[in-house]
Amino acid sequence: MKSITYGELSFQEVCDKVQEYTKKDLESEYIISVGTDSQNIGNFTKVVSVITLVRKTKGGIFFYDITKVKKIKNIRQKILTETQSSIDLACKLVKFLNDNNIDAPLEIHIDIGEKGETKDLIKEIAGWVMGLGFKCRMKPDSYSSSGIADKISKRGSRVG
Repeated sequence: MKSITYGELSFQEVCDKVQEYTKKDLESEYIISVGTDSQNIGNFTKVVSVITLVRKTKGGIFFYDITKVKKIKNIRQKILTETQSSIDLACKLVKFLNDNNIDAPLEIHIDIGEKGETKDLIKEIAGWVMGLGFKCRMKPDSYSSSGIADKISKRGSRVG
C-alpha cells in the first residue's frame, strides 16, 4: 500500500500506523472506512482501494493500493469488482482491529448513489455489504470511494 505521508508500506505497516494514530488521542472518536474506485485506461482498468482513518473534528490519514485488471466495460461488473476489493480489504482490516482492541467503526464506502447509472444497483450492492455485517455508505457520503479513490484513480499514478 502507499501513503502520501509514509510512502510505500506493507499491509502490516498500515495496520501499525492505524494503531499508532488511534493511540495518539484516546479521547477522540475515530471512523475507519474502506472504499474502491476504478478507471478504464487504455486496455486495462486501474483499481484503487483506500483505507481512510478519520479522527472526528481533527483530521485523518489514508492509505491506498493500486492494481490493474483486464478492462471492465460493464458498469455492473465494475461496481461488483470495486465492492469485492473493498470487502476483501475490510475483512483483513477488521481482523486486525478486533485482535488489537481498536475501538472504531468500520464502514465500506461504495461508489453508487441515487443519481446516475448506478442507482439500479443500490439494493444489490448495499444488501451484499450489509449482509456481511458492514456499515455501508453511498454517495454523497462515500468519501473513501467517490472522493479519495476517485481522485487517485484519475491521476497519473503508476500501476504495478
